[in-house]
Order: sequence, then structure tokens, then C-alpha cells
Amino acid sequence: MAGSGKTSFLHRLVCHTFDSKSRGYVVNLDPAVMCLPFGANIDIRDTVKYKEVMKQYNLGPNGGILTSLNLFATKFDEVVSVIEKRADQLDYVLVDTPGQIEIFTWSASGAIITEAFAVVTYVVDTPRSTSPMTFMSNMLYACSILYKTRLPLILAFNKTDVADHKFALEWMKDFEVFQAAMYTD
Repeated sequence: MAGSGKTSFLHRLVCHTFDSKSRGYVVNLDPAVMCLPFGANIDIRDTVKYKEVMKQYNLGPNGGILTSLNLFATKFDEVVSVIEKRADQLDYVLVDTPGQIEIFTWSASGAIITEAFAVVTYVVDTPRSTSPMTFMSNMLYACSILYKTRLPLILAFNKTDVADHKFALEWMKDFEVFQAAMYTD
């Protein structure tokens, strides 16, 4: 989701893998990000100018991001080819994405891009998920991504220094009890 801390989360992953001497490759697919706290080997901003796309197609911010990714996706096979050529030298490839979830659940470019993924991490903004409604909304978004991509999905509760995540653990225990009761009746 937009603002959940995906780029900050990815920055921590990049730092961890660098510290552990892993060989990695980083791709930025967010055309609207102002600055990245890490270096990207491939950056959509090098080939697609988000603000120019907005002007050219008379779009707002979300439409500009979606159209930028659609334009980039037409050449995504080149990105995959570059990574495949280096595959024997890499331990991982990390990809930062825009927060517009529609891109990955409903657009053709999202399908083209996610075909190259092995695992998806859905970053949950913990402070914004403390109410049952927003928590369930996040879980439904995560499920829609899981079913659309058919890839292993990791839920990462971010910003736990701001809001504790224990509420989610309690709610999941409640769900497990409910689920167990459903199957024993």
C-alpha cells in the first residue's frame, strides 16, 4: 500500500544483504519516488519520466504511475534478460514497487512484471491497521495479490516501532480458534 514503508523496508533488506556479503541486484519500479535511500541497478526513472507522462496523457498522480509502469512493462523482457545474464553471480534480486495496488491486481503491466517474481512481500502499515476494518482491508488486499500472482506471500508488518503488532497476533489467534471450531462441527 502507498505509504506503508516499502522503500524503507527494502532499504533495510539491501543493508542487511550488503552487510552479510550477499550478491544482489536491486530494481526500482516506482516512477514517482523522489529519492531512493539505496542504489538501484535498474531504475524505471532512467527511462520513463513520470511527470512528463502525466502531462502528455493529461493524467493525475495515480494514472501517471500506472501509465508509466505500462510503458516500462513493454520492455520488461529486457530487464529480465539483463538479470538472467547475471543470475549465476546473484544471491537475490529485490524489487521496489509503487504503492498503487491496482497495478499488480488488475493491470496487464502488473501481470507482466509479477511473472518474473519468485516471492511477494506485502508490507502492512501497522499504525494504520490497528482497527479491525483497516486490518481486514489489508488482509483482503494481501489475499487478492496472493490469488492473482499465485506466488508465495510474506506479510511484513512495518513501523512496529510506532505501533506494536501484538493486536494482529491476537486477532490471528482468534481466527485460528474460529477456524478450528468450523472444522470440528
